[in-house]
Amino acid sequence: MREIVMDTETTGLNPFDGHRLVEIGGVELDNHVPTGRTYHQYINPRRDMPKEAFDIHGLSAEFLSDKPLFESIAREFLDFIGDAKLVIHNASFDMKFLNAELEWAGLPLLPLDRALDTLAMARKRFPGSPSSLDALCRRFGIDNSSRTLHGALLDSEILADVYLELIGGRQPDFGLSTQSATVTMRTGSDWRPSPRPAPLPSRLTEEERRAHAALVESLGKDALWKGMAG
Repeated sequence: MREIVMDTETTGLNPFDGHRLVEIGGVELDNHVPTGRTYHQYINPRRDMPKEAFDIHGLSAEFLSDKPLFESIAREFLDFIGDAKLVIHNASFDMKFLNAELEWAGLPLLPLDRALDTLAMARKRFPGSPSSLDALCRRFGIDNSSRTLHGALLDSEILADVYLELIGGRQPDFGLSTQSATVTMRTGSDWRPSPRPAPLPSRLTEEERRAHAALVESLGKDALWKGMAG
């Protein structure tokens, strides 16, 4: 199963108020395992950058002025995502901008049911708790110290770690795929636990060991424990 964990940055909150995409990032997963393939693109929004947006992602209109327009990179972006499921934090926001840009470029829109919303997943799993990306990183012990500003590719990489924790950790199927070794389950009266691969270390202290030896010695030479001590 192929999935793309992705994020976008924009000039504002609503494309129909004149705001545009300025960055797209994506990380490819295959059966919940990162493949190493990523997508990253800055985009020229052809407009100014509001201070509120700049304070979030640090992308200025000057920096973006020589970057490609969305319509010139749209096909490359669509080729990268293919028919994969899209994993997005607060998916309705990013999908709204992506579909607005695709419509303006004269390209087919992305069905909304292609997006899996990790914000909704987190709110369902931890009702009443903070569900921002930073809050989930703290909850799962994920290092996000490099996230001083929002960035589409960095946030996608962090979100991939968060997503894998939300679905049960980095091995959500516990390795029991069709390619793994067959495990035979036995039930009934003939079942016996398998021996441990390695014995557990002794928890006796040396003082306790000496006290036990002295006790056995005090029981006399015919004591049952004499034959068991060693």
